[in-house]
Amino acid sequence: MADAPIARPLDVRWIHGSPSAKHNGDPDIQIHHYDENTVILRQNKAVNYEAPFLYLLFGPDRALLIDTGATAEPAYFPLRETVDALVKRWLVRNPASRNRVYGLVVLHTHPHGDHVAGDRQFAGRPATTVVDAQRTSAWPYFGFDEDPDAVARVDLGGGRVLECLATPGHHEAAVTYYDPWTGLLFTGDTVYPGRLYIDDWPAFGRTIERLIAFAQARPVTHVLGCHIEMTRDPGVDYPIRTTYQPEEPPLQLTVEHLHRIRAAIAELGDEPRRFALDDLILCPNS
Repeated sequence: MADAPIARPLDVRWIHGSPSAKHNGDPDIQIHHYDENTVILRQNKAVNYEAPFLYLLFGPDRALLIDTGATAEPAYFPLRETVDALVKRWLVRNPASRNRVYGLVVLHTHPHGDHVAGDRQFAGRPATTVVDAQRTSAWPYFGFDEDPDAVARVDLGGGRVLECLATPGHHEAAVTYYDPWTGLLFTGDTVYPGRLYIDDWPAFGRTIERLIAFAQARPVTHVLGCHIEMTRDPGVDYPIRTTYQPEEPPLQLTVEHLHRIRAAIAELGDEPRRFALDDLILCPNS
C-alpha cells in the first residue's frame, strides 16, 4: 500500500435502466474494477428502481462485500454467482491466497431492504460470514453497542484493514466504512448524489460532524454512497421509482460535500425541511 492513496478516475457510464423497462442488453449487475482489489457493482434499474451500488474488496485472507442489493431472487439478480466468479478470478491472479481457505465477510451500510435483499443468496456458502444489518446484530459485531464512538476495524489481511464508524441519522444502525488502501469512504445512504432521507435530524448532524473530523485526519479520495438519484441539473432529482435515468451525474462525491451539508444543517437550524444543494437534497422524515 502506498503512503497516500491516489484518486483513480471514476468516469463510468453506469447502467441506468431503459425507457421500455427492459434491459436493452445491459447485465443485471454492472461490474467496474476500480483497481485490481476493489470492485464496484451496480444493480440494473431495469431489475429494481433503487439500483443500489455494492462494493467488493479483496485482501489476502478474505474479501468483504458491502451490501447485497434490492432483489432476493438469483434469477433476476445473480449476486452470489457474480461474487463467486469475481472471487475465483481474483484467486487465479493471487495464488498465495488460493492455497488456503479464502473467506468472505458480508456487511452492510444499514438494514433497509434495498441493501440486504441478497443476503439469503449467501446462506450455506463455505467460509462466509453474513452479519445481519439490524442494530441489534451489526453494532455488537463492531463493538458499537458498548462504544458508539469507537473506530472498529475489519481486517482483510496483508495490511488492508478497513475502519468502520457508527453513523446514525439516516437509520439508527447505519455504518460508514473507510478503506486506507484506496482512500474510499463508503457512506451508504448517509451521503450520496440523491435524496438524503433523515430519520433523526440531531443524530444526522452529529454524524456529518464526525465524518468531517474523521476525513480531516485521513486522505479521502472519493466519497461513495449507494445510489444516484440526481439529474445533471443542479438541485434537480429524478422522481421516486424512476427506472430510466439517462442523465445521471457521477456517483462520487468529495469531502467538500460534507462541509456543504454541515453548512445547510446550520442554516436550517431547528427547523429541518427539504433543502436542495447542487448534488444532493436533504429530506428530513419528520
